[in-house]
Amino acid sequence: MTKRSIYLHLVSGGIGQTLDSLAKACDPHFPDVKFQVRHWNLVRTRMQLRRVISGVASEPGPVLSSLADSDLQKELEENCIRIGAQLLDVMNNTLEFLEGVTGTEASDGEAGAQYIMDANYYRRIDAMHYVIEHDDGQQTRELREADVVLVGVSRASKTPTCFYLANKGIKAANIPLVPDTPLPPELFETSVPVIGLTIAPDALIEIRRTRLNAMVAGKQHTAGTSLTRTSYIDPEEVEAELLWAKRLCARHGWPVIDVTRRSIEETSAAVLDILEHRKNGVGPA
Repeated sequence: MTKRSIYLHLVSGGIGQTLDSLAKACDPHFPDVKFQVRHWNLVRTRMQLRRVISGVASEPGPVLSSLADSDLQKELEENCIRIGAQLLDVMNNTLEFLEGVTGTEASDGEAGAQYIMDANYYRRIDAMHYVIEHDDGQQTRELREADVVLVGVSRASKTPTCFYLANKGIKAANIPLVPDTPLPPELFETSVPVIGLTIAPDALIEIRRTRLNAMVAGKQHTAGTSLTRTSYIDPEEVEAELLWAKRLCARHGWPVIDVTRRSIEETSAAVLDILEHRKNGVGPA
């Protein structure tokens, strides 16, 4: 079945992350529509806005806007009416809603103000450096400086989850769980929350097989070597490895998140939820 194609213009005074996330969240709800997204970011002058209006006119379609500059927003609205383009002002609609809830009038905002280099910004930078320096069991003597430690078997998405958390300002270290390999003593001495990541055996085998194939791409296997025979992707070995890791987490009271059907964003949200419950003294420690 051929999808109906529609141009969707996202107009932002900042980097466009809010509108882009919104568009991506809405996209699955329209399976019969193919949105041709056009990004218009860092729109802060009338000259830049004219280019936006020209683009909307040449590729007609609905417009989502989050412009903080009221004058630019008004000019965009007037021109959308002129060229017959439907416009939704995401920013103002949200502000009006919050004004009604809070009983407080919103002040004029500055484009990109949420991205200022304040303490939160530098915390995210520090968290990113921390993740890089403490990936895959590195520098375990500094685990006490972490906000959370993720543990799990190889290829259970520990590293990408840590990097996503760092973008939220969370210092996340990760340590691989390998049978018959001693874990660093600092892991059991720290008061930092430890969270296990697990995954379904079939899914893990597929991920590991893809990884192995990528590692040997372009290289000829030595005689008698077969990817399908290595314990790394042997079904019985993988199941035993996962069971051992789950029992280890249970023995130490570490909560476990199943990442099988979760995106990195969803796994990170689950980690943050556990941290919030721990901070408030409820839920898993």
